[in-house]
Amino acid sequence: MTTPADASTLAVAHEPNPHANQFALLKQRRFAPFFWTQFEGAANDSLFKFAFTVMVTYQLQLSWLSPVMAGLAIGALFILPFLLFSATAGQLTDKYDKTKMIRFVKNLEIAIMALAAWGFLRADAVLLLACVFLMGLHSTLFGPVKFAYLPQMLDARELTGGNGMVEMGTFVAILLGQVAGGLLVALPGIGHTTVAVACLLLALAGRVVAQAIPQAPATDPGLVINWNPISETWRNLRLAHGNLVVFRSLLGISWMWFFGAVFLSEFPSFAKEVLHGNEQVASLLLVVFSVGIGIGSLLCETMSRRQVEIGLVPLGAIGMSVFAIDLYFASRNLPPAADMGLAGFVAQPAHWRVMADLGLLSLFAGLYSVPMYALIQLRSQPTHRARIIAANNILNALFMIASAVIAGALLKAGCTIPQIFLLTGIANAVVAFYIFMLVPEYLLRFVAWMLSHLVYRFDVKGDEHIPAEGAAVLVCNHVSFIDAVLLMAASPRPIRFIMDHRIFRVPVLGWLFRLAKAIPIASQKEDPAAYEDAFARAVQVLREGDLLAIFPEGAITRDGTLQPFKGGVMRILEDARAQGIDVPVIPMALTNLWGSYFSRIEVRDGERVAMVRPFRRGFFSRVGLRVGGAMARAEVQPEALQRRVSGLLGSQPT
Repeated sequence: MTTPADASTLAVAHEPNPHANQFALLKQRRFAPFFWTQFEGAANDSLFKFAFTVMVTYQLQLSWLSPVMAGLAIGALFILPFLLFSATAGQLTDKYDKTKMIRFVKNLEIAIMALAAWGFLRADAVLLLACVFLMGLHSTLFGPVKFAYLPQMLDARELTGGNGMVEMGTFVAILLGQVAGGLLVALPGIGHTTVAVACLLLALAGRVVAQAIPQAPATDPGLVINWNPISETWRNLRLAHGNLVVFRSLLGISWMWFFGAVFLSEFPSFAKEVLHGNEQVASLLLVVFSVGIGIGSLLCETMSRRQVEIGLVPLGAIGMSVFAIDLYFASRNLPPAADMGLAGFVAQPAHWRVMADLGLLSLFAGLYSVPMYALIQLRSQPTHRARIIAANNILNALFMIASAVIAGALLKAGCTIPQIFLLTGIANAVVAFYIFMLVPEYLLRFVAWMLSHLVYRFDVKGDEHIPAEGAAVLVCNHVSFIDAVLLMAASPRPIRFIMDHRIFRVPVLGWLFRLAKAIPIASQKEDPAAYEDAFARAVQVLREGDLLAIFPEGAITRDGTLQPFKGGVMRILEDARAQGIDVPVIPMALTNLWGSYFSRIEVRDGERVAMVRPFRRGFFSRVGLRVGGAMARAEVQPEALQRRVSGLLGSQPT
């Protein structure tokens, strides 16, 4: 049942939804004030932390905190509150209006920055370390709000773009904050005062903007808060574990934060000890890293056709490892030099390779993280979403603390910073492979994305007719051996396929379809048991609320024409209705695939065969998918389905 609060939320969330791209969200009240509020918070965090890090690394001489360990110590202290208080923050976000939570957090930020300003004026490292912990608490409270607000205000097709904008904004804010922090703290005589004033002004500006954020009602107002962080942390982790795809995605995001924390915490020391640069060089590295993350985050919507495309995650993981490993080789044998400024650093060609590696590994990190966040938001139960995100923050904290401990131990053991980058890149490849084997959906969608972007130019029209939730039967013509892969690429949700058992014998494709849990079917004469089992499993898919796809022609076309539809789809629908399951039927048509490598266009020994001439149509040949609206229940008959699919094909060849 929709409550008045829910209705007001939906009214805001669906102001003018259709927009040309993700940047149009910045013109809408449901997104813009929130975007600029989180932008200010990220900028203030990074300005404060980086100014303090530079101050300890270059200006203060502390016997108890060496420059090489300062970044690790500050990073670990900042994320400790995530471990201690995330469970409570998730409950508060589910229980209370998110806008009120945001404004409370912004008030807290003002108080913390006032204390930090006093610490900078006194150059008091102990007081500033306390403020690092408090800003970590501020971010702990804001984290669940940040990611639970977006799916409450944006629809599924806006979620990737919205997350991309927030991720880009966060890292651009980090970039600007770090650049400002590094430059302001280095100003002779007035550096500490200037940083103090800047932090306080940013906190005040964020509170002003937060006032314009629209109401975002509580999703579970009856929740009873458990103030015990230990038991609630365990409860949140179990709650997240209830959905294995979501939980393993949480682990994937936490690994990304482990990976990123290694690089971000070591940039000042890397710039000083390996690259022989000053504070400006350290700032430049952070500029390159942040710009890369921002570009990668923005590319996600364009590369995913405005859907939650988790096929980008393996692509991102590959790029992260390749360029982290190359960073080791790029920085291994740099010539010795005296400390140099920005101009001297960029004048050396060897340093451009270092910057390219940093920029590209961070770009691929953006491609890796945005779809994972969107998937978690989309598939988490709305009433528990903030607590799931809190569980993610707990895992993030554990992984980042582990990264600080491991990096510190490696440094003490004699490893150089480039060697730590090398080990991180290799570990990323191993961890990513393990995650993708645990959650094969990532790997399947990666193959589908690669095929639909690098082998073909895949044009999809009408994909809004594919239900965003709930069971449905997708009915499509059958032109080639990779029809199922292209349907995977077009759908934001996983699809279970009923496929001829013989296709499972095809090398590589058979392995992919088994990974996708496709349902093999044989003719009733050939194998009656397999025939009946296929229909039982198909109904089970619909009972579980998933998408089921069937190719009613029964076989791949041998002449490029649409073949008569068989009655298997009717059997599935009848068996489902007998169990009280009534689902929509969505007609689809693949176009221009006849004549491609995977179609049976070639003739060998009088037989039509496929996969004989790999480049018979070259690369990037244009193919398409046309999706029609759901058919009325009374219409669904094999002949009517065939006519609808034929109509979607139009004058185009199959």
